[in-house]
Amino acid sequence: MSLPELTETTSPDRVELPGSRGEHFLQCALETSDRATRFYSDQVLDHLNPAMAEFVGRMEMAFISTADADGECDSSLRAGPAGFLRVIDSRTLVYPEYRGNGVMASLGNIMENPHVGMLMVDFADDLIGLHVNGRARIAPLEEFAVEGEAEAGPGGKKVERWVVVEVQEAYVHCRKHIPRMVPVDRVRHWGTDDVKRKGGDFFGVKADKASGAGG
Repeated sequence: MSLPELTETTSPDRVELPGSRGEHFLQCALETSDRATRFYSDQVLDHLNPAMAEFVGRMEMAFISTADADGECDSSLRAGPAGFLRVIDSRTLVYPEYRGNGVMASLGNIMENPHVGMLMVDFADDLIGLHVNGRARIAPLEEFAVEGEAEAGPGGKKVERWVVVEVQEAYVHCRKHIPRMVPVDRVRHWGTDDVKRKGGDFFGVKADKASGAGG
């Protein structure tokens, strides 16, 4: 079916609910408003409850979504041993920024547009996910440093700065389509600049550019 057009004057009578004007519009157009309202009522918080805080504290990775001032999007992965994501209080969590490729795509977007979306997934045990949406800012190392972390954070990785997320929405990601994965031991070369250990030219981009190939 074709959808009616969302215009600046379109204003579904759902503005008191969480979520965007676009999602409310589609809920009305596709007749899912009742289901969506139940989800908002039962599952969406504006803070982290104790169960969510415990979940965050044992996660070893998070997917981070940002966008620049024009709305151009980027998604990235942050990883570390359990505890690298730190809940400060029910409305604040922080994660460390380690040495990377120097592009600063996520941080650059946050400089222009503070809105950030995080998704944490337990692929191994509970098969469940947690969304955290909020507003982010970049903080210096000293703001959240603890003894022993000034040079090496969790896992021996050097923390360069922090991202502080003010929680605005927190809600479950259902387990229906989450695959089960089994963790295996591996040596992680945190912060390495070794090309091979970082994955080298896995997708052949450098080689294609050198040869003049391309789409």
